[in-house]
Amino acid sequence: MPRRLFPKFTGMGSLGIVAGCSGDLSALDPAGPSAASIATLWWVMLAAAAVLFLLVVGLFLTTVFVPHFGRRVTQGQWIIYGGIALPLPLLALLTFFAFWQGEYLLRGAGPPPDDIYRVEAHGTMWSWQFSYPDAPGKAPTQDVLHVPAARTVEIAVTSGDVIHSFWIPRLGGKIDAVPGHVNYLRLRADHPGRYGGVCSEYCGTGHAGMRFEVEAFEDAASAAESESKERK
Repeated sequence: MPRRLFPKFTGMGSLGIVAGCSGDLSALDPAGPSAASIATLWWVMLAAAAVLFLLVVGLFLTTVFVPHFGRRVTQGQWIIYGGIALPLPLLALLTFFAFWQGEYLLRGAGPPPDDIYRVEAHGTMWSWQFSYPDAPGKAPTQDVLHVPAARTVEIAVTSGDVIHSFWIPRLGGKIDAVPGHVNYLRLRADHPGRYGGVCSEYCGTGHAGMRFEVEAFEDAASAAESESKERK
């Protein structure tokens, strides 16, 4: 590759990396505490992987460029210290951190907040239907989920046919929609707005189009106004 082209390709690669960290379906652009915990876990895992990579590469380069380095270490000791003792503390810390962060997203990890708002999500090939037990008289909606902003939402997720996966990247993690079983997911939108959601598990020929939107409203009047526009 000519040297003059290298900076251009480097710049394009950097732009691609930066662009991948934002957007409507980016888990690295969180808009609520549940998604923020997942993004934090991702960055922590990236940092730990970078540290481990540098340690391994450092050992390798040392054996290449420093004469007689490591010759007193047997093959078994290299395996024990380099393959087990070196990565094990980092992996143990990451596992603990992942469980701690994951419990934050699921029902049962602690007492429900006082302001919890319950929603039911029912997946079928290839759409989502939402109902609102805590909003009596509110009609079910299809492929559009209405939630209050700045309030914890508990979503009961199930399926009417095959296994789907309910995911709103900017608001929370994934949860499977399993026929005959109900899974629960808690999330919150910090601010009013629209957020994209998808089915993240292949469920048939229409899987790619099994998308939905989340509309987070500041108050009930705004939700009613938007619902009225959708009906028209």
